[in-house]
Amino acid sequence: MSPAAEPFVVDVPDAVLEDLAGRLARTRWPIDPENDDWRYGAQRAYLEDLVEHWRMRYDWREHERRINAYANFRTTIDDVPVHFIHERGRGPAPIPLILSHGWPWTFWDFQHVIGPLSDPAAHGGDPADAFDVVVPSLPGFGFSTPLRRTGINFHRTADLWVTLMRDVLGYDRFAAQGGDWGHLVSSQLGHRYPQHMIGVHLSLAMPMDLFTAQLPGEDAYEPDERHFYHHTQARMAHATTHVVVQSTDPQTVSYGLHDSPVGLLAWLVDRRRWWSDCDGDVERRFSKDDLITTTMLYWITESYVSSARFYWEAKHHPWRPVDDARPVVRSPTGVAIFPQELAIMPRAWLHEYYNLQRLTYMKSGGHFAPAEEPEALVEDVRAFFRPLRG
Repeated sequence: MSPAAEPFVVDVPDAVLEDLAGRLARTRWPIDPENDDWRYGAQRAYLEDLVEHWRMRYDWREHERRINAYANFRTTIDDVPVHFIHERGRGPAPIPLILSHGWPWTFWDFQHVIGPLSDPAAHGGDPADAFDVVVPSLPGFGFSTPLRRTGINFHRTADLWVTLMRDVLGYDRFAAQGGDWGHLVSSQLGHRYPQHMIGVHLSLAMPMDLFTAQLPGEDAYEPDERHFYHHTQARMAHATTHVVVQSTDPQTVSYGLHDSPVGLLAWLVDRRRWWSDCDGDVERRFSKDDLITTTMLYWITESYVSSARFYWEAKHHPWRPVDDARPVVRSPTGVAIFPQELAIMPRAWLHEYYNLQRLTYMKSGGHFAPAEEPEALVEDVRAFFRPLRG
């Protein structure tokens, strides 16, 4: 029998929020000399201000209501709990689209694109561009918890998404979009399951064997794109700490981040600041409430540990292709490159690795595309899939 999906309502117990308030009030702050530029990591003065907002002004129940305004569901696939939003498209012929997030993202990073993609007419668009939008939480993230089964990585997640879309929701063919881990999940869908894919749209493009592959060197870039190589070297310098820790001994650091909400906040906010297109001012891209809600979705679900293990599982169960055919990702692929993304691959590599049908260089934005530049992402997704409908 196909797994069944049940309606799901987010309703965090008062006791959880009361415990959180007590922990925030009892924070033991470390000294932080000469760290105005965050050179040593998350700056204490900024975090103190953010925690004060969390304690005195932030209202979780307001954000809970916003999440519950969408159609939320939960199911279990192969002993893996899966939470997802499913918003039916409003248009003459919506096509199903699954949106996959990354780390330290949550499903809620897609909050500003769900409406425009599912109901374009209500947002100034053409109803012919409508999608049935499915936004799952990755296994072990957010409300896709508790994940007690080991061995679940991004390519295993792609298998789960096929079951979700086909057996749970009844879509034989569907589209996919993603960034960070979500771009690898979506790429695997286009590699292993092209017969079920309408197309794949990515806001990051890297090889699926990234834990063992060597990224293209400077000579792989044409002269007019050589700056992308130097950009990638500089940006990736701030994108290695969490990979080393979370792919080597994630359980060890989890005791601290599972126990301390401020420790968790610092770990997540530091990445939001370094990886977004914010010029060092994280609130140019994310409000205080945005930053705290992201942290809340890890805290209230006790999911940091399983989200961190997603790295360990990817490194220790490395991706393998189903064959040696080229391109690796066979489904029609669109790639949107945001200028402050962590890694930007050369054009020649993109054309070799993907069945590339659309390549867009965005004017602004960083690693968190749907949260930073939702309008630009929505328009590129619409444009890419128009010729693939029917």
